[in-house]
Amino acid sequence: MKTIVLAILLACTLSAAAQDAAQQTPPSAGGAAGAGQGEQAPTIKDPAEYNAYVGAVQQQDANAKASALEAFLTQYPNSVMKVSALEQLMGTYQQTGNQTKVVDAAKRLLTADPNNLRASALLTFLARQNVMQQQNVQQNLADLQTYCTKGLDALKANQKPAGMSDADFDKLKKQVGIIFNSGCGFSALQNKDFQHAQEYLRNAVDAEPNDLQNVYPLATAYLSSNPPDTLSGLFYLARAASLAPAGSPAQTQIQSYGQKVYKNYHGSDEGWTDLLTVAKTATAPPPDLSTKVTKYVPPTPAQQAHDLVKDKTPDQIKQLSFGEWELVLSAGTPEDQDKVWSVIKNIPLQMEGNVIEATSPTELHIAGSEDDIEQKRADITLTMTGPIPAARVPKPGDAFDFEGTPSSFTATPFMMSMENGKLLKKAGEAPTKKPPVRHRPPVHHTQPSHQ
Repeated sequence: MKTIVLAILLACTLSAAAQDAAQQTPPSAGGAAGAGQGEQAPTIKDPAEYNAYVGAVQQQDANAKASALEAFLTQYPNSVMKVSALEQLMGTYQQTGNQTKVVDAAKRLLTADPNNLRASALLTFLARQNVMQQQNVQQNLADLQTYCTKGLDALKANQKPAGMSDADFDKLKKQVGIIFNSGCGFSALQNKDFQHAQEYLRNAVDAEPNDLQNVYPLATAYLSSNPPDTLSGLFYLARAASLAPAGSPAQTQIQSYGQKVYKNYHGSDEGWTDLLTVAKTATAPPPDLSTKVTKYVPPTPAQQAHDLVKDKTPDQIKQLSFGEWELVLSAGTPEDQDKVWSVIKNIPLQMEGNVIEATSPTELHIAGSEDDIEQKRADITLTMTGPIPAARVPKPGDAFDFEGTPSSFTATPFMMSMENGKLLKKAGEAPTKKPPVRHRPPVHHTQPSHQ
């Protein structure tokens, strides 16, 4: 919520009270003014009370005006102008910069007039600002929820202040409605109630599309929900980037974050600059956004396996990493599995792996792919040509070079059996440098296969 809206709201408060004072007719001049002209502001009948009120609201110095209004409220606690005097007092304390007194006057005003829109709006605005500035966060967050809810309830009550025109009342309702919806939306966002945060903040943004302090939280609410509304979130991120000061750190950060979210959703950043351009003028997501920004659907493990071996010669397949062989043998079609298995079956292979366990002097369980090494999960069972000397038995976690001849495999959970195993170096020595094993995507199997 922009501070300027609050300033306008308080200026209207002071102006309205000044009009009230101007409309007051001295009791000696005939009593209530405007009789018979419809709903009018209340008038003061007692001359002394009248003079005290008019004298207070016509003070030019803010401090003198606040003192005079306080004196009036003390002397005439039940005056028909109590609400008007408290509104004047609230606005006057705001002029002096005394926030404590502003809050006190607003709370007193709500006690006198529970549906007072200006008081609820002021307290909502200040509570949100305090939360954003990390001041007594929990208490101010609770106050924010209380005052914004009270304000929305007052809007529903639709009680026009006496003496206010329909046009002015409609203008007031729009101004405070933005404050109440943004306050409740911000509160819901802090409490991770993303659905209500979207509803309230969208109301505020629809009413005032150029307020960065509401547009960016709205994007966050869309992106944080489960499931997220990523398209709406991306649009409002782009919109927030257009509203942030040009070249500012805020704009740079929003654009960088938006591009990252866009790329994760779309699969590339192609089209991101187009969305930024659209959001400079559009105030809501365009109807064709879903056709222009499509969700990237990654290939299935079977598709990835097929792409790995498609158009490759046997020599090229032999140069694939063990992790890539594992992907094809565990997730590929029978035809793709055969392309790999026919190349490596019964062929002595020299590899590097990590020992998971030595089940016997003649059998080792080994992790050969990078994923399985990280998970400390065996994917190779190596049967040695003979017992390993005790001094050379690798310990769990050791990386070592070995030779083995693939004899069979099980797809789920993946396990390759190798025979004629040999250690190619002493345990603990640095392994021969080999090309890094590439990660394979996670694979979810439904049917094991054996060959």
